[in-house]
Amino acid sequence: MMDLSKTPLREFLEIPYDQLEELNLQSKIYQEEWTPMEQVETERRAYLEDEKRIKAVTVAFSDLEGRLHMLDYDKKYLLNADQLTFDGSSIRGFTRIAESDLRLGIDWRAFYWMPADVFGPGKVLVFGHVLDKDHKPYGADFRGRLLAYTRKLREEQGIIANVSAETEGFLFADRDAERGYYEKGRFDLISTGGYYHSLPQDPLRQFIDTSAEVQRAMGFENEKDHPEVGPSQFEMNFKYAPALIAADRIQLYKLICRQVAQSMGMTASFLPKPITGVNGSGMHTNISLAKDGQNLFWDENGEHFMSETGNDFTRRILHNAEDLCLVANASVNSYRRLDPNYEAPNEITASPTDRSSMIRIPLAGRAGQRIEVRSVSPDVNPYMLIYALLRTGLEGPEPDPDAPKPKRIRKRLLPGNIYDAMGSFRRSTWMKEVLGKASQAKYCELKERSAHRCPREMGNRIKRSEILYHHEVTNQMIWNQF
Repeated sequence: MMDLSKTPLREFLEIPYDQLEELNLQSKIYQEEWTPMEQVETERRAYLEDEKRIKAVTVAFSDLEGRLHMLDYDKKYLLNADQLTFDGSSIRGFTRIAESDLRLGIDWRAFYWMPADVFGPGKVLVFGHVLDKDHKPYGADFRGRLLAYTRKLREEQGIIANVSAETEGFLFADRDAERGYYEKGRFDLISTGGYYHSLPQDPLRQFIDTSAEVQRAMGFENEKDHPEVGPSQFEMNFKYAPALIAADRIQLYKLICRQVAQSMGMTASFLPKPITGVNGSGMHTNISLAKDGQNLFWDENGEHFMSETGNDFTRRILHNAEDLCLVANASVNSYRRLDPNYEAPNEITASPTDRSSMIRIPLAGRAGQRIEVRSVSPDVNPYMLIYALLRTGLEGPEPDPDAPKPKRIRKRLLPGNIYDAMGSFRRSTWMKEVLGKASQAKYCELKERSAHRCPREMGNRIKRSEILYHHEVTNQMIWNQF
């Protein structure tokens, strides 16, 4: 088959990986330093005008449930357009058909050069934020809300929220393995190894190596990568970053893994528990706060070296754990993972060692002191998750110190199924305040639809409906049948 992008008539931009890394790390500095948007926009527009080998700009945004959507704009059109619009009624959780049009603003600081051999030559990617018809931030766009909240923290209190995520996934044989699940009723593994265990050139290791190279080129500042506990399971870690950059990286991480896997004839899946009898996939989310270059969670005299600021942050999250659970575990399949027999954290406690606790305080030094929220599934909306955790940790309701102590202290556990999680979420006045009344109601409605299409009692086998109606793998044809 002829590769049309390689014909002698075309000369599209292709940048070596080491140069890509330099460009993307410089772009990250613009975000970290909050370089004025007008200055960055002027610079980016001039670059796009001068670089004739760029044909299109991919503008990425996420819906209410966290799906990443991408629109390719012809470069010349984008540079001359006075506004960018799209059909919001085609995005689940956005507008109704009678009020469909929404606008896209561009976050010119969140600008990425992508490897041409993976994403195609002649393109760059930039994140966008969704605006309503009055050009105001759209309430269901949690990237925009996280952007506004972290800017407020920085400007009013001088606080930087740093976040990293350890996102696990499975690698399965064949392309589109999730959509083909209804035919086979199973996933075919490409490796039977386990934790840290794979041969240097087996398919899992080749996938990890290739994905890690792409992430490095995109400025992820890689730390380590390895097979995980489950067979065919993987994890790739990269450096912590300010909250918005970290959330963007989570979306790009999953995009990169899926794209690399597909190019190798396989599927990267972020279902929380695609196979019973082995560990599921989590997304341990690490959070700390900094001010004037100092980690606010560190106290050399504190228990486990945790400061009172960190203890207060942790206490608020634990107090509101049931209400937050639907945000952190967004699908029917998520609740299969919360099984302590497989190192999954279902206890609403904090511990430095017990991995069944919802929050762990990892062993770390001054710079690395943080909390690790372990009860998060990899299919979350990362913007909503991080926004909700930050708001809750800094502002959320706390336990009443004057409340009478129970005679018998029972172990608090996270909801065991999505219906219980929806009940806590729906009743929560705090979640209504954090997400907004309209977004809370719409999010719960979407989760309820998915739950009703799946068996209420899970049983010991993964059901086809759990896969087909999982929000990251369903497609328009399936949903339109109901």
